[in-house]
Amino acid sequence: MPNEPLVACEHLVKVYDSPTGRVQAVRGVDLDIHPGVTTAIVGPSGSGKSSLLRMIAAIDVPTAGLVTVAGENLIEMRAGHRAHRRGRLLTHVYQRPSDNLLGHLTAEQQLLRLAHPRRHADDRVRSTLDALGLGHRRRHVPDEMSGGEQQRLAFARAVVAGHRLVIADEPTAELDSASADTVLDTVDALAASGVTVLLATHDPRVLGRMEQVVTLRDGAIASITRRGTELAIIDRSGRLQLPPEVRARFPDRTALLRWDDDEDTLRVDPP
Repeated sequence: MPNEPLVACEHLVKVYDSPTGRVQAVRGVDLDIHPGVTTAIVGPSGSGKSSLLRMIAAIDVPTAGLVTVAGENLIEMRAGHRAHRRGRLLTHVYQRPSDNLLGHLTAEQQLLRLAHPRRHADDRVRSTLDALGLGHRRRHVPDEMSGGEQQRLAFARAVVAGHRLVIADEPTAELDSASADTVLDTVDALAASGVTVLLATHDPRVLGRMEQVVTLRDGAIASITRRGTELAIIDRSGRLQLPPEVRARFPDRTALLRWDDDEDTLRVDPP
């Protein structure tokens, strides 16, 4: 992976006030997302997936910690400047396909309004629609498209806008298997072109298509799986977070660490 992450979260915390008291949705998350990598955020309902994505997308303000996109702290910017920079850096895709599009605009018009740079925008929009199998929907409004076509069009915004990052919250949740597969084909095409895709999902169909899977539990990262290998997490403070099935072997939550110079391995044993 490249050395410089596109997204960097440092000790990220989000606390909400609820009728029953304060809820800590995200607990000290340290996470780097590198350019061109497809990443899924998974975990049970209430684990903090949507809260984490909304902070990365600069929709919600962190209670504590720092998040940067392409080295920029969007949250600390004034509202107008933040909106401008978000519009230059990222595409946000909501779960419900119709929430991502303007109902009165055709597929072609949806993309033309976002095309950057403007030079040769018509040609780029048409070639993008053709590449994503939406050329025949060029003059159709969202109500004339299927849910899968609407979601593919939502992802296509990143291509014509020149965005480096797509953040999607459960983008296949309301789609059938065939439509979900076509959306995931679009995600693959974006990644192949260098766009970084970060999404939250409960959908097992998605996980096999992702390079990296981040598992959240109770607002904290429990593990990261890269290309099928589950990895424990060492946060920016040097704390080692063991996977739950391993952590259960340490009921008093203490461990003895031993470094083996000969084998270049770290042993974690009960004290």
